[in-house]
Amino acid sequence: QVQLLESGGGLVQAGGSLRLSCAASGRTFRSYAMGWFRQAPGKEREFVAAISWSGGSTLYADSVKGRFTISRDNAKNTVFLQMNSLKPEDTAVYYCAARYRAYGGPITAGLEYDYWGQGTQVTVSS
Repeated sequence: QVQLLESGGGLVQAGGSLRLSCAASGRTFRSYAMGWFRQAPGKEREFVAAISWSGGSTLYADSVKGRFTISRDNAKNTVFLQMNSLKPEDTAVYYCAARYRAYGGPITAGLEYDYWGQGTQVTVSS
């Protein structure tokens, strides 16, 4: 089992940047595929970005492609989401997710993840 703790959210003006972090407990972090999702008020949770267990493959939602970058440091049990050129429509609670023993490519479907963090709020003002 793994516990996930997100950090790095906050209030930023449009065009600004934030870097989210997700720290995972346990010693088998490299066995997990990781993903970021978000949920805005009144909307369903949506996929943002995903990274394979090795960090060698990544996938992005079209809405964030070219602006967001997902990465991981397996030595530090942490996955990151660098968010640049933020827009008001990026405002949401951002969640980190983990899928155990996922040795294939990145996973985009939320239902395939085993563990979720509590979320961190990102607010982008216009």
